[in-house]
Parts: sequence; structure tokens; C-alpha cells
Amino acid sequence: MADIICVIGNKGGTGKTTLSHMLCQGMGLLGKRSVCVLTDTHRDPLNPEGRRYLTADARTRESLAKVADKIRSLEAWLGVIDGGGNRSEMDRRLYGLADLVLLPFRDSHEDVRTVIRDLELFPRAYAVPMQWPTNAWQREAAEKTVRDYLGPYRDRILEPVFTLSATKLLLQDQLPGALPTPLANACRGMAHQVLDLLQLSVDDDIGEQEGARPQLPIATQTVAGRAIAPSARP
Repeated sequence: MADIICVIGNKGGTGKTTLSHMLCQGMGLLGKRSVCVLTDTHRDPLNPEGRRYLTADARTRESLAKVADKIRSLEAWLGVIDGGGNRSEMDRRLYGLADLVLLPFRDSHEDVRTVIRDLELFPRAYAVPMQWPTNAWQREAAEKTVRDYLGPYRDRILEPVFTLSATKLLLQDQLPGALPTPLANACRGMAHQVLDLLQLSVDDDIGEQEGARPQLPIATQTVAGRAIAPSARP
């Protein structure tokens, strides 16, 4: 049975969609099969062609139920559900069905206040620092904010995802032919953290080989009207 990871949080603009696609890309690089699920009604589905993961459209309550059920039926898969922002009811619903919950936040006091509330509301969730500064001074200031305000939750804060302009490439409808190595490394690192939390093993040699892709079932599956089948990209 598949594991479901939900990326939620009440505040918009924290990087939920970016994190969802980075996580699925990283899973693909590590040889894991995953589906990135869209629930945000303000976004359009992305073209799955050329990705190391599948995509599913679950922007209605009915389609979300169907997608979740389908993912659960797929052996050894992972479903990553992008919850969108400012939807408290949806957050509670996704928290109830998730095996792992992630709460991305950025290095602003507003984000920190919101993630504290969400950590209290969702006691099984982990916070993920997103777009974390790489400049030494800015990073020190961000880390001080975490120490000062998130100290009681330190064991529920994952390693940060540092600012990387290439992450926007994952949110393009059509992926470029090749993605930068720093982006691949960041995606792998995020996937490793999540797999560790789920206590799932991974072969670190997978994905280092040129062209390595997850092995999808030969038989086509269907998720909410969208075909799940191997990508045509070699």
C-alpha cells in the first residue's frame, strides 16, 4: 500500500507547490515511484511529460477521494498532495488521511507565527524551512529567528531547502530537456529526509546513473480520469 505525504499550511506563498514537486522529483531520482497531486483550484495541472513522477488533478472533493483511493491501491508508491494555501478545512481533511504531513515556511515573522499555530494544530506534522537564505548574514538571522521562536518544536523541523532559482523549472508546464545538478541534489536531499521519516529504504546508487528512471507498471492505471503510464521520455 502506498504512503501519502500531504504538504499543507494555512499561509499562502510558503512554497507548498515547489516542495511537492521537488519531493516527487527527488523520489524519482532515488528510484521511487510517486504521484504529485494538485488540489489548489487557483492552479492548472502541469504536463506530466518528461517528469520522473506522475501528476494527478484532484481539485474537487470527489476527485480527491478517488485519487487518494487509487494511490493507496498502488503497491510501493508515494503520493504527494499539494494542499494549497488559506484552506483550513482542506488542511484538516488532508491531515486526517496523510501518513506524513509537511508544513513549509519561509524566514519571515509572519510565516513563523503561522507555522507555530499549524504545528500546534497538527501535532504529527513537520515544518520545512523553504527558500532559506544562503547569504551568511541572512542565514544567521533566519536561524536566530528559528531558535528564538521555534525552539520548543526543534525536533519537528527538517533541514532547510535553500534558495535555488532553478526550482521554478519544476513548475513549468513543460520541463526543459535537462535540469541543473544543484536542483537534482536539493530534490534528492529533501526526498531522503522524507524517506527516513517514513522508514523507507533507498539505494543511493539509483539516480546517479544517466537516464535512470523509476519502473512504472506496464499496465496503465487511471487516477481521476488521467492516465498513469510510463513517460515517453527515454
